[in-house]
Amino acid sequence: MESLYYAHSRVGEDIDSKPEFQSVKDHLEGTAKLCSKFASQFGAASEGKLIGLAHDVGKCTEAFQKRLLENGPKTDHSTAGAILCLKEKNDIFAAACVAGHHSGLPDIGNPNVDQADSKTVCGRIKKGIEKKYLENCKICDIELPNSQQEDFKRDNLKRAFITKMLFSCLVDADFLDTEEFMNFGKVSRGEYDDFPKLLSRLNSYVSKWKNPSTKLNRLRTEIFETCENFGKSERGIYTLTVPTGGGKTIASLSFALNHAVKNNMQHIIYVVPYTTIIEQNAKVFSDILGSGNVLEHHCGVLYDIDDSATEEEKKKSLATENWDMPVIVTTAVQFFESIYSNKSSKCRKIHNLANSVVIFDEAQMLPMQHLAPCVAAVSALPELFNSTVVLCTATQPVIGDLVKKFSSSLSIREICPQSEKMFDSFKRVCFEREGVLSDDGLSELLSNKRQVLCVVNSRKAANTIYKKLSQEGSFHLSTLMVPEHRMKTVEKIKNRLKNNEPCRVVSTSLIEAGVDLDFPSVFRELSGLDSILQAAGRCNREGKRAAEESIVTVFERAEKAPSVFSRQISSTKEALSLSKGIDSPEAINQYFKSYRSFAGDSIDKDEIIRAFQKGVDGCYYPFEYVAKKFHFIDNDTKTVYVPYGEGADLIKRLKNGEKSKKLFRELGKYSVNIYENHYKDLFSAGDITVFDDFAVLENMNIYDEKTGLSLNAEFGKDEYI
Repeated sequence: MESLYYAHSRVGEDIDSKPEFQSVKDHLEGTAKLCSKFASQFGAASEGKLIGLAHDVGKCTEAFQKRLLENGPKTDHSTAGAILCLKEKNDIFAAACVAGHHSGLPDIGNPNVDQADSKTVCGRIKKGIEKKYLENCKICDIELPNSQQEDFKRDNLKRAFITKMLFSCLVDADFLDTEEFMNFGKVSRGEYDDFPKLLSRLNSYVSKWKNPSTKLNRLRTEIFETCENFGKSERGIYTLTVPTGGGKTIASLSFALNHAVKNNMQHIIYVVPYTTIIEQNAKVFSDILGSGNVLEHHCGVLYDIDDSATEEEKKKSLATENWDMPVIVTTAVQFFESIYSNKSSKCRKIHNLANSVVIFDEAQMLPMQHLAPCVAAVSALPELFNSTVVLCTATQPVIGDLVKKFSSSLSIREICPQSEKMFDSFKRVCFEREGVLSDDGLSELLSNKRQVLCVVNSRKAANTIYKKLSQEGSFHLSTLMVPEHRMKTVEKIKNRLKNNEPCRVVSTSLIEAGVDLDFPSVFRELSGLDSILQAAGRCNREGKRAAEESIVTVFERAEKAPSVFSRQISSTKEALSLSKGIDSPEAINQYFKSYRSFAGDSIDKDEIIRAFQKGVDGCYYPFEYVAKKFHFIDNDTKTVYVPYGEGADLIKRLKNGEKSKKLFRELGKYSVNIYENHYKDLFSAGDITVFDDFAVLENMNIYDEKTGLSLNAEFGKDEYI
């Protein structure tokens, strides 16, 4: 009987050949095999097999066969498998995975109140299907396995994470089995170098560092060797606290590779806050390990598959879908929004976090308003999914209590405990406090410096102070300049610094995001202590000057800082009043304690944890609800595309109706994000044309070659991508 039912059809390899078909049974068994394999990485092979076998049994119907063979109307083929999981195995979580394997993981809902027209799993179950649908397993000669996992069903948050991970396994397995059939088994995936070979390449790369001659290089080598040895430890959650200049990028890679080899792990995933840091790290890793083993994945990079694409480019394009490469470098936005998404395309990759090493670079950048759901996800990886997590930074956030709250069995261990004693040895700057400065007084101090960077808290402040400086040798950087404009400006700045020409830069905090610049002097408006230390990283960055000659001046503006910075500023003041120095470990620890204290209960702005633990309005496991609520970056801005440089031609294509992902990614280099009031003012003045969900700047007279878009915004925060 099963041969009468088909899951997919394809055109034969020969032009004149007839269509070829994959039977439902073959597809279910192929998907189940892959799904079980993926889920075995976290002890859920039986659950993986169950949802793999059940997901497409609804294709064994006349309605679906008519859809496939005769291009008939669309039909629901997933509800049957969901009902089967619930009726036969009493597994509502498996039912949710099956029900949403195309449309997205749905809210489970409430069996007592949901009606048949509800989009929840409970509603779809009540919708009912013909009795013969429940015989589909018998038609396909398939026996469903029993679900084995019972431990976490009473812990709603953990059960939600497990369901999300199983859903990811199913989606990826379904895609891969279908892809193999449709491409006649010819797929540009896999065949990467294994971790022992990658570790050998790293060891060869660092062999030149043996027998270091300088004190700093000896300390860097000590940090590296500590990470190398600690990598042979068991799975868990770790911190790696390394002072700026201590070589944490290579040291953390050594830990990760040694750890992956020791524990037979799948992948190494680096999660970083900014694309500028991603590009630097991905290049370093590619140079050491081979570019074919490293995937750089964020919205600013695009791998196209066309006739001219190399095999490596094809692999990388496919790997963005499911992260099946050895080393992944991605953004915190991509990482956390994938975990809390319910969309099949976004969730597909997250099962590859299981049994992997996940390193959070600059871990202090986790947004306070979403700290609880972020830490909950981070804690779930080692507790539930056999992963190892490393929080890597020079300024560790205080989150141990949250880790314990969400995963009481975990204990955080420091990889390099001796590094705290090394902070003074790596010191490259000295800090001075200037007190309150007027903008005129500040601009006078800056004008007296040949090369200096000044970082302020708002775009308005950057614009105001910049205009008070002599224009010769002075530069402005803010998010009111399109990225392409900023990049060109940064290149000019680098050249002037290199040639020892006058160079005075006024910037918002975007310059702290991994921008590789080296100034002899830095001024930083009082803000969060972590931001101050990031700004200090642009002073004497290469260590060519004495620390005593490299001064970071911390000041307050006479004009009150925007209210959004009040918590950070108050926390910094408290930390500095109770500790010896701005850059001391004591000050850093006290800052994060104070910041958490000021934040109080507002570390889960959208109540994501409560939504999973308690439900929302009687709806349990609200996967779709959470996906709509959770946004790693609270973005209350609107996008304006600017016809700057090559952006003009891209905008023409956009206006002509082109809406491809590639076009929007290219347009990202020519965009400015502005706040609602600014947007309304531009619209009222006729300076922008508004389309569906974006706008185009029509009046280039208000886009300045020095400062970007004419300013009427309250403040500018760091730009995450």
